[in-house]
Amino acid sequence: QVQLVESGGGLAQAGGSLRLSCAASRSIFSINAMGWYRQAPGKQRELVATITSGSVTNVADSVKGRFTISTDTVRNMVFLQMNSLKPEDTAVYYCNAKVVRLGPPENYWGQGTQVTVSS
Repeated sequence: QVQLVESGGGLAQAGGSLRLSCAASRSIFSINAMGWYRQAPGKQRELVATITSGSVTNVADSVKGRFTISTDTVRNMVFLQMNSLKPEDTAVYYCNAKVVRLGPPENYWGQGTQVTVSS
């Protein structure tokens, strides 16, 4: 089991920045990958960025060059630095942890944090 607690959402103006944080309940070295997903009203949840335990990152084209994912392995946290925000970035952002053992991957989710970007 992995509990995830997000923080850092809020309101920003277009062109501004926000930093999301996610604290995991256990060492992120024991988690195969962590990431951020988002869901806008009326839309499906989509991948924003992921980072593996080997620090390999994957960033969605829609945020590439603007968003950066990183981890703090001492505090077992993952961050999403969001710069040059656009109104279309408005969504609920969810932290995700993926644990792969013998069977299908186990996905754990945080409660979500709202990000609203005004034009």
